[in-house]
Amino acid sequence: MRIIWKTGRFAFFTITLLVSPPALPDEADVVSVDAICHSDSTCDFNVTVQHADDGWDHFANRWEVRTVDGKRLAIRELAHPHVKEQPFTRSLENVRIPDGVTEVIVRARDSVHGYGGKEVTVQLRMRGSGPTKSRDLDYPADVEDDR
Repeated sequence: MRIIWKTGRFAFFTITLLVSPPALPDEADVVSVDAICHSDSTCDFNVTVQHADDGWDHFANRWEVRTVDGKRLAIRELAHPHVKEQPFTRSLENVRIPDGVTEVIVRARDSVHGYGGKEVTVQLRMRGSGPTKSRDLDYPADVEDDR
C-alpha cells in the first residue's frame, strides 16, 4: 500500500507499507540426541525434534538413524502431529550398529518438505552389559527414502 500526502501541487513524502506474508512452518529439525549403547552392538536413541506442526496436513512424521556414508540403520515413525508439544522427544531401542561404525547421523522429516532440516551427528561408544535380545531394524527397499 502506498500513501502520498500532497499539499497544493507538491508531494512532500511517500510512505510505503510492506506486509510480510504469514510465516510458514519450516522443515523438521533434530534438536538433541541421547544415545545409550550396549556391549551387544545395539544403541537406544532418545531424539528431540522441533517442527511447527500445524495439523495432519503438515507435521514432523519421521526421524531416522543413518551411518555417515548414508546407510539407514533405523526409522522411527511419528504417527500424529505434535501441535501443542514442541519440541518433543521420542525413543527407539535396540538399533543394531554395524561393526566399525563409531558415529551416526540423526535426521527428521516432515510430511510436506521431507528431509532437510537440522541434523545431529552422534559419537557412539559401546559399553556396559546391554539387553540380551536385540532386533535388526533394516527396512525393505520399498520404504520411502527421501520424502
